[in-house]
Amino acid sequence: MSDLTARAEQLRRELREHQYRYYVLHEPSISDAEYDGLFDELVALETAHPELLTLSSPSQRAGSDLAGDFAKIPHPAPILSLDKATTAEELARWEARNRRRLVTEAETEPPPFSYTLEPKLDGLSVVCHYEEGVLVRAATRGNGSVGDDVSANVRTIPSVPLAIPVAADGPPVPPQLVVRGEVLFRKEDFARLNEEQKARGLPHYINARNTASGALKQKDSRLTATRPLSAYFYALVDDGSIETAYDFLPKTQWEQLRYLRELGFPTAPDAAHCPTLAEVCAALPEWVNRRDDLPYEIDGLVINIDQRELARKLGTVGKNPRAAVAFKFPAQEVSTRLLGITLGVGRSGKVTPSANLAPVFVGGVTVVNASLHNFDYIQTRDIRQGDTVLLRRSGDVIPYVVGPLPGARSGDETIIQPPEICPFCQSALHQPAGMVDLFCENEHCPERVFRNVEYFVSRAAMDIEGFGPKTVRTLIDRGLLRDVGDIFRLRREDLLDLEGFAEKKVANLLQSIERARERPPSQLLTALGIDGVGPQVAALLLAEYPSLAALAEAEATALEGIDGIGPILAKQLVRWFADPTHRSLVQKLREAGLTFAAETPTADETPKPLAGRSFVLTGTLPNLSRKEASDLIQAAGGIVRSSVSAKTDYVIAGEAAGSKATKAAALGVPILDEEGLREMLAGEN
Repeated sequence: MSDLTARAEQLRRELREHQYRYYVLHEPSISDAEYDGLFDELVALETAHPELLTLSSPSQRAGSDLAGDFAKIPHPAPILSLDKATTAEELARWEARNRRRLVTEAETEPPPFSYTLEPKLDGLSVVCHYEEGVLVRAATRGNGSVGDDVSANVRTIPSVPLAIPVAADGPPVPPQLVVRGEVLFRKEDFARLNEEQKARGLPHYINARNTASGALKQKDSRLTATRPLSAYFYALVDDGSIETAYDFLPKTQWEQLRYLRELGFPTAPDAAHCPTLAEVCAALPEWVNRRDDLPYEIDGLVINIDQRELARKLGTVGKNPRAAVAFKFPAQEVSTRLLGITLGVGRSGKVTPSANLAPVFVGGVTVVNASLHNFDYIQTRDIRQGDTVLLRRSGDVIPYVVGPLPGARSGDETIIQPPEICPFCQSALHQPAGMVDLFCENEHCPERVFRNVEYFVSRAAMDIEGFGPKTVRTLIDRGLLRDVGDIFRLRREDLLDLEGFAEKKVANLLQSIERARERPPSQLLTALGIDGVGPQVAALLLAEYPSLAALAEAEATALEGIDGIGPILAKQLVRWFADPTHRSLVQKLREAGLTFAAETPTADETPKPLAGRSFVLTGTLPNLSRKEASDLIQAAGGIVRSSVSAKTDYVIAGEAAGSKATKAAALGVPILDEEGLREMLAGEN
């Protein structure tokens, strides 16, 4: 038992230290997920061994953000935190416990529960007091009973009403009303704040939640006013007396959200009402998928029993209300140690640093490498060799280093200097004016050649079978490939001389190369690897120009006239085709017999059902992958674009459609499902 006692005490010490760093210093030294792991371990230990539980344990109270140099404001009712769940099974057990409790108390079966599903905003709780409809004071959550007085700072937040109701015809307001909300940075505002920091040569902010907390606790409210904070509100703070005294106050959580909106308080627009827990559970996967599309950061969902009277009867257990639970998403951020940096050079010559990390499990996989974007990113965030860094992985997105945790530094970390020469060809690196990236400008750099050929032969480009990365490396090392044009000059006898290249392998590879000569010009244009030119843009360009040769002579002003081609891409295209090295490559490909012009359709050719119409795909279709749907549309003469505009003809929306469907609805663009798309393909629309 002594080992368990020692472990429990160690966990309490660590949690208290991390709470202090998080809530007071705003300098966390571990990720939220790692803190939760320590907290869960302590709770499990105390649950299994109740004799280890102490009244001062962090498990027995909500975290405190109280600071000693602020006046204190008592809350009219406890500002509680939430118990959590991570699976549908845990939610089912939570509902069953609540029903059993109500049956025990009333000896009758309670009515069915309905629920609200609300985003769990990753910000700082704020409690606002209104008297006769006027904001008189505001406080942080503090320790749940009292909070720090941040009234002057809250008044600087534009979305916090200074008087309610905002509209002249708004609902009635009791003489005293207290509401709870969350102060945070919207994603776009936090990004803009960091751009301003960078422009002033100041350090980059790493964590939006801690930055919001620091802004809200400034001594000078004029400084808070310079921070683009937002607030969302979600609850009335009531000990029961106010709601009893005023019949017009809402009796359900869903009505409470509507009441707050009618008064003029912003509420999270993504909240939903679910008549049953089954509907709550059915919605969870969609939320996990769309969390990155929301305009604000969330770390889970709040599930409330909608009926407030039932919620009051259920009461609280410790620091948690029984009628609400936080559904926590899988961890997307963890901390780990930066062991070193590896440099990569891409097709365009851009030098990209990647982090070598101590192995860490995040987002369902073990990660040992992550993106560092560029050396400007490293310097503005002050990421150092040996740092403990915050790592983020979202869905299938490549994991990247968010920034360092300075609170975890030992003093042995070293500053990372940008390289001066290419690690692959030893050419001097260059940073173009106005750009943050370093470039190797040697067109014959072996790594650049490798990346260009690797992309050119890939399935997404010319789709040359049997041309894997190992084959590409071998041919470059033997001097048989200096650019992609050399692919079509490979000879049987050259290949048979290579180790591992038997007769059958060589024959298959040469047949694949021959088939590639007949690929359509849009596929060849895509394979050239011009920045910004993928299959969709290539199709747009060659719908306007009869051949690659004609496109190569186009002027930027003419290209800008094509819907979907902006001025930056237009100038980039002109520069690419004007480069002597690229002109030589295009000529080599022409001489190799590749297809430069599309076949002219015959007069009796059957019209394509989607000819001339543009489509945007969003969400997950039931029976088609995104690529399959795109291929079907293009084969039928349609054009697939990546973003919605007023010129879009149709949006094809599947499950978890997200912001593209929302924008389409706002613009009046027709939205079809997979069945509607199939009807159009069949010529029924």
